[in-house]
Amino acid sequence: MCPNCRAFITSDDKICPYCQAQVGERVIDRRAPSDVLGGLIPHQRFVTMLILLINTGMYLATMLRTQQQGGSGFGDPSIQTLVDFGAKYAPYIFYRGEWWRLITAAFLHGGLLHILMNSWVLFDLGPQVNDAFGTPRFLSIYFVSSVTGYLASLYWSPSVSIGASAGLCGLIGAMIALGTRYRSSAGAALRRQYIQWMIYLVIFGLVIPNVDNAAHLGGLAGGFVVAYLAGTPSFSEAAENVWRLAAGLSLAVTGWAFFEMFMHLTSTTT
Repeated sequence: MCPNCRAFITSDDKICPYCQAQVGERVIDRRAPSDVLGGLIPHQRFVTMLILLINTGMYLATMLRTQQQGGSGFGDPSIQTLVDFGAKYAPYIFYRGEWWRLITAAFLHGGLLHILMNSWVLFDLGPQVNDAFGTPRFLSIYFVSSVTGYLASLYWSPSVSIGASAGLCGLIGAMIALGTRYRSSAGAALRRQYIQWMIYLVIFGLVIPNVDNAAHLGGLAGGFVVAYLAGTPSFSEAAENVWRLAAGLSLAVTGWAFFEMFMHLTSTTT
């Protein structure tokens, strides 16, 4: 987008064809990391792949724990196992102070179909958001929307809830914010496309039982607000440093949540 008139232009334009302003490289373009593993993983897909690997590892760990505890049913971790691994569960959050569950719940899944569907959406949507907003904003959006999604779920229902869909709805909210912030025909088309995505998700949640619609809507709101305030990567190095710091804090808090989860698991096995 042109930094002067905010019109959509091509990456090859050096002069904006609409306002004739000179266009330079953004900070993210000057510092874009190289592709990973000799080009096998494009840099805009790297963070998405990491999240997918963590989700898959957590799913396999919950399945193994369920089997060790004598559980039956291929592909479906037991409810107790999900609670042990950090599912959102209101009594433990309110009465034990285990607020870290608002983060770890986003990396757990309740069955094979559940994780496959969320992985498919994340694999498709994640790189689009990463490419539009840059990795620091992408991490911040995903983190905040996961937390706001499970906060909404927490105050809506005390029951167990898990899944990456809160963060995924936050990514959809981010793309809606992108289309809303930059008013043009291309922005309107982008906004309509992702609003349709969200409508489909809401309908899906109303038709299919046990879908946490509160987490979806909370994630959507969190992602929209963060993305609207953040905007896309700019020409300002100071602004980019702020979002690098925000991403670093998001990773640090997520690491703390996983540490608390590990300590909780250790206490339940002794």
